[in-house]
Amino acid sequence: MKPIWIVDDDPSIRFVLERALAREGLPTRSFTQAREVLDALAGVAAGGAAQQGPQVLVSDIRMPGDSGLQLLEQVRAQLPGLPVIVMTAYSDLDSAVSAFQGGAFEYLPKPFDVPKAVELIRRAVEESEREQVAEQQQADAPEMLGQAPAMQDVFRAIGRLSQSVVTVLVTGESGSGKELVARALHKHSPVAGGPFVAINTAAIPKDLLESELFGHERGAFTGAQTQRRGRFEQAEGGTLFLDEIGDMPFDLQTRLLRVLSDGQFYRVGGHAAVKSHVRVIAATHQDLEQRVRDGAFREDLFHRLNVIRLRLPALRERREDVPMLTRHFLQRSARQLGVEPKRISDAALETLMRFAFPGNVRQLENICHWLTVMAPAQVISARDLPPEVLQAGAPVHAPAAAADEGWELALEREAQRLLQDGRPEVWEALARRFESRLIRTALQATHGRRMEAAQRLGIGRNTITRKIQELGLDAPDEV
Repeated sequence: MKPIWIVDDDPSIRFVLERALAREGLPTRSFTQAREVLDALAGVAAGGAAQQGPQVLVSDIRMPGDSGLQLLEQVRAQLPGLPVIVMTAYSDLDSAVSAFQGGAFEYLPKPFDVPKAVELIRRAVEESEREQVAEQQQADAPEMLGQAPAMQDVFRAIGRLSQSVVTVLVTGESGSGKELVARALHKHSPVAGGPFVAINTAAIPKDLLESELFGHERGAFTGAQTQRRGRFEQAEGGTLFLDEIGDMPFDLQTRLLRVLSDGQFYRVGGHAAVKSHVRVIAATHQDLEQRVRDGAFREDLFHRLNVIRLRLPALRERREDVPMLTRHFLQRSARQLGVEPKRISDAALETLMRFAFPGNVRQLENICHWLTVMAPAQVISARDLPPEVLQAGAPVHAPAAAADEGWELALEREAQRLLQDGRPEVWEALARRFESRLIRTALQATHGRRMEAAQRLGIGRNTITRKIQELGLDAPDEV
């Protein structure tokens, strides 16, 4: 691994930290002032073969020349993902606030307890390694993200449909990412070279929706000054995504059925049939079978759309994906706002993973945007999360038996749902989720130390290593 860089004009501090970190097997490199660090970074940037950049930077605040806070500012500009720990003998509030505002990983007042300082540095190392893995995953990330078994089912379905232009109905709660599925289906299809055109049928007034879909001829109605191509013509040779199809007015459902049946349509006010070569993907958050029973949706159109159905899970059904999605959205928000991406602590991630996310992935994305703007430090702590998350995650003081009964009932309900949906291999799916959560929690409690996590779980070292590999858990190796 790369060395821990220590910057302090006090040789005794450097000596103590060097010796303590060496005992932990952590390499170090020491400097006496900020200028030496900046020169070393310039050498690394120039491609010095014999030089390695830092894994973590530990810097004093008060030194000859530039202060530690000035160094922090310059280092953050060059290496925004580098954890920086700031030390100072002047443990006042202003220094702490300035350090965190500058993006410091943590603030360490002198004199410090050496074992606690080493533990803090080790946490920073683990954070650095996680960020490096996360950045690589982000660079390689596909258009959709998810490691949960339910999402893997969706990915497999997209793969199986990649050679087909069959009509697909995507179902799922609002904010769960149905349009992303539609775009992925288009991208991995024989019509990927054609356009992808999306329209939300619930967002357009009824009297305008027909023209939006099918276009109109000049003079078809007041204000129709020119001929207009509708979404079906715009999507010719590609994919038309009809979002919230359950809200389409009943009379327009008849026209849509004719297009799907005959492959042609008429513009509003037109008399010449227009041929349509378009793949249709529809989506809804509603129960279309119930809408059919209520007489609000045509049964023949439902069967025409329901050739292949993909159910997109709610975020609460794929909680193991929350960390990956959170880092992805924090990176995206930082790019949009032109700021450095923030990191998120394990405690904050644990709180987010307990949240139900009624608004699904869209709500998580909005929370990450809010955190990018509002979180005071570069590392997001649990207390930085928005009120709705913190209030929902407030601890409930209940007897242990009641708490046990709560998770057992939740397990029972989830099993019932999967069995009713006809999911295959329900045992394996639930066992993977249970084992993933249990091992991830143990690793978080032991700061990634697998041997200790195995001992506390009551399993062997080989067993936990094999499970981490089988379950695809992103766990740092012990150092």
